[in-house]
This record gives sequence, C-alpha cells and structure tokens, in this order.
Amino acid sequence: MMEYIDAFVKAFMGTLNWTWKSMLFEVPWYTNFFWGIVLISLVIWGLEIVFPWRKEQAIFRKDFWLDAFYMFFNFVVFAIIISGFYKILELFFADLGLTMQSFQVVDLSAFPMWAQLVIFFVVLDFVQWFTHILLHKFKVLWQFHKIHHSVKEMGFAAHMRYHWMENVLYKPLKVFGLMLLGGFEPGQAYIVHFVAIAIGHFNHSNIKITYGPLKYIFNNPVMHLYHHAYVLPEGKYGVNFGISLSIWDYIFRTTYIPEDSGKIELGFEGDEEIPKTFWKQSVYGFGKYGRK
Repeated sequence: MMEYIDAFVKAFMGTLNWTWKSMLFEVPWYTNFFWGIVLISLVIWGLEIVFPWRKEQAIFRKDFWLDAFYMFFNFVVFAIIISGFYKILELFFADLGLTMQSFQVVDLSAFPMWAQLVIFFVVLDFVQWFTHILLHKFKVLWQFHKIHHSVKEMGFAAHMRYHWMENVLYKPLKVFGLMLLGGFEPGQAYIVHFVAIAIGHFNHSNIKITYGPLKYIFNNPVMHLYHHAYVLPEGKYGVNFGISLSIWDYIFRTTYIPEDSGKIELGFEGDEEIPKTFWKQSVYGFGKYGRK
C-alpha cells in the first residue's frame, strides 16, 4: 500500500513542479505545455478576430470566459490532480505483469521520424474518434458530454469546454492506443499533442474554411459546426465525430454538411437544463442531474 501512496505523491508533485517550471519557461519550448496552449489560443483567436465567419458574433462571445477557464482547468489543473491516480493504475497493471510493451503490435523505431509521427497521430485520432462516438451513443456517457454540447456560440475556446469525466474516459483509451505502438519518444507525443490541440481549436473557431479536396482527410470548422447542430438528421445520435481527421466519418458514413452559412442553432433538446456555472457543470451527470 505504501508503494502506491508514494507513487501517487511523487507523480502529483512531479506534475505540479513541471507545470510550475513550464510557467517560468524553465522547460524546453517544445515540451512547454502551459505556454504552448496559450500561444495556440492567441493565434487562433487572432484569426477569428481578423477573419470572422459569423461577423455578427462578438469577439468575447457568449460564455467566452467560462470556456477559457475550462481550458486551464482541463489541461492544467485536472492534469495535475489526476496524475497520481494514473501512476497508481500503472503500478497496478505492472503488478499484473502488464506494461506499455505488453500489447505492442508495431515498433515505430523501425520507421523514419516523419512516418512515426504520422502513424502516432492517425492511431490516436482514430481512438479518439471511436471514443467520441461512445460519448454520444451511450446515455450514461452522453450525460457528461452534454456539457461540451451546451455551447451556444462557437469559438476556439469551446474546444476546451468538456466535463472532467471525459478525461477519465479518453485517457485510458488513448494509453491503450499508445500500447499498440512502441519505439516512440516522449518528445514525439508532445508534438502530436500540440498539433491536435491546434486543429481542435481551429475546428471550433469562428473561421470558415474547408480545405478543398483535403476536407475528406482533415476535419474543419464548417464540418464540426454541424456536429454541434441543435437539429440533427432523423434517427441520428450524432454526426461528424472527427477530432482532427474527417476521413473516419467519410469511411463510416457519419458525415452531414447540408450547407455552410454558419448560421444554425447550436445545442440539443433540453440544453436549457444545463447549469450555467463551472462548479455546477462539474457535477452534472451524477445523481439527480444524471437522471435527466
């Protein structure tokens, strides 16, 4: 038991210390998660201001500051809080004889760097696409995902508005995806993570672009806006589930882009029941909230 407690404390304090050093610019720039998110956010927000798709939408749109708070909570505060629990799980599985190499099917070290990054990116994106479908398909998971879909005006920071329970679901499945791959370095994970954050910010932004023929590969703001549409095709529990890539939606026929004006109602039936504050949203999905 003491081994688990020590591991929890070391992981928690290690993540806290790393975050503090990041804020003080005392870690390599390509692993500086804190300021990396800030820089990406400012760049995408700047593009929103200069090239707005919905020109009537305010620069500080509805719930802008709530979403900004979510950004730092989910990517900084919660990452520190949960780090100790993930370390305990790692030790638990190690005691069962399971390690990151136990399910390895591909050794990335055999490929050139660019190929390693592409494979890493594609595998993780598919895992997240599949997880995203689960969040919509199963009611118990949808209760938590409703928080993300409570956005009524779309902007880059809406990417960050999601219930902390989504981290609990996404992270283990992403780790399993990593377990299928071997031979990659931590630095590569940071690169892929920053790229994914930038694409996610852009797909939620108030910018209109579809990439031409590349729309069949990469997700885009027009496509993702309809993922948040209040009115969905009859019989559908969701459309356009792509995270960074759209190819999975085209392969599995879950696309829906009827037009591209950008002027559609967002949300879902009953979204008026969603609490308006972060703290009440953070407990939504449990107890009486979960039964709605």
